[in-house]
Amino acid sequence: MRDSSAAKIAFASKRLLDKEGAEAITMRRVAHAVGLTAMAIYRHYHDRDALLNAVADEGFRELAERLARVQPEGDCERRLMKLGEIYLNHALENPRLFELMFLKPRIGARRFPEDFTAGASPTANVMADLVREGMKAGYFRQDNVWEIVFEIGALSHGLIMLYLGGRLGLTPSRFRSFYRRSFRRYIHGIRK
Repeated sequence: MRDSSAAKIAFASKRLLDKEGAEAITMRRVAHAVGLTAMAIYRHYHDRDALLNAVADEGFRELAERLARVQPEGDCERRLMKLGEIYLNHALENPRLFELMFLKPRIGARRFPEDFTAGASPTANVMADLVREGMKAGYFRQDNVWEIVFEIGALSHGLIMLYLGGRLGLTPSRFRSFYRRSFRRYIHGIRK
């Protein structure tokens, strides 16, 4: 577990991220926010990339916890839709964190396919388990589980980022409806 100074540094970094974006996270600004010297931060995070990765990793941990709480009730489509809603809610509640997690280039960020097939993605693993279950039960046709999971993620993240970027002229409720319809169309496309 991180010590209290490292936790304070990560918390201050997340606050800067929420207010101003990833570009605002500098060792100097974080140090000032925490009341430390910039050099003191290097005892906990060897560079800015390590600090950004820690913030992103915490976002993935939070998202994975939310995904893991999905109850195994209903058919595969209903549960996949629920997972999609969790991604959407997480993104809309934390837009800059979502961008850091999924779009910003980061050293050490997980890459498709090797990190995913190795089970290194705590968020994708939840979806992969459900897709596998659907294939085994005959709900979905047999296909490459990891490609399907990555495609679902690309659809979800792409729509979210277009919305957050102001590229969709939809109200929040209309965007949610469009997101759900798009997700459902994809799911129906992989049905058996």
